[in-house]
Order: sequence, then structure tokens, then C-alpha cells
Amino acid sequence: MSLKKYLHQFTKEQLIEQIIELEKKYKDVKSYYEFSLNPGSGLHGEKVKKAIFKFFNSSRGPKLREARNEVSGYKKLSPPKESMADVMLYYVECGIKFTHNYGDINQPFYNSVAGMFRDACDFINKNGLKDFYKSRCKKVMDDTIGMGWGFNDELSEYYYSYFKSYD
Repeated sequence: MSLKKYLHQFTKEQLIEQIIELEKKYKDVKSYYEFSLNPGSGLHGEKVKKAIFKFFNSSRGPKLREARNEVSGYKKLSPPKESMADVMLYYVECGIKFTHNYGDINQPFYNSVAGMFRDACDFINKNGLKDFYKSRCKKVMDDTIGMGWGFNDELSEYYYSYFKSYD
């Protein structure tokens, strides 16, 4: 039986109750409807950024998987492109700030942060946002000067591959 056929057996009121129950049970459904009700408010992007900050500043060290899941979950909502780029860069900025506060971390940490920077630069490039984000991306790159594990080299490589010829 298809979902459409299955849903046709319910009354409007029953469908509303099912949706409300789903919203209560599943965080992703709740996020979807919160975003759908206020898509242009920017509040959801700020909520995601607060969660990313929390995961980078956990008492047990950064929780990169959870922070990255926040970015991925937000992307699934199809937010405005500028907001998506902002959230992606915020993840990177939190990683850099964590390193400034606590010293050099490990290679997997830098791989995660650098990977998000690459993804952000790619997203910015594909969505015509270079004018808006070039200086912020350059600052991100510059803020990693002197950090270990070749971190600045990797971010510089991504930055220059996306922004070098762009003026």
C-alpha cells in the first residue's frame, strides 16, 4: 500500500492528530514545522548556531558529530542560502575559537573543521554568495595561522581555490 493510499483512509482531524503526535515524538519533524511556520525569521538558524556552540563547548570536549548533525539537519530544511552559509561558517569559527582557547587539538578535529570549511566554500561558490562571504572566509583562514597539523595550509588551499581569481 502506498503512503498516499494509506493517508486517504483518515479524516482531516485524524491526520492533524497524527502530525501533532509526530511533532511531539521526533525532533526533526518538530524542527521542520518550526521552520515551515517561520521560514524567514532567522530564528531557526540562530537556534542551530546555539546548539553548535554548545557542542563545541561541552564539559567533555567538543562533540563534533553532534555539531555536524546540527548543520546537516538545518540543511535538510532548505533554509535561505545566506543562512545556510552562515551556519556552516559558524561551525568552522567555533572550531577555530576552541583551538585558540585550548591549544592544538588532534588531526580528526582539524579534518572535521577543515572539511566543513571546504563544504562552506563550495556552497558559497555554487550559490553565488562570494561577494557576501569572501572577507569572512579570508578571516577564517587568517585566524588559523600558527595552528598545528597543517590546518592553516589546508584552509588556505580551499580558500584560494575558491576565491583567488574572484575580485
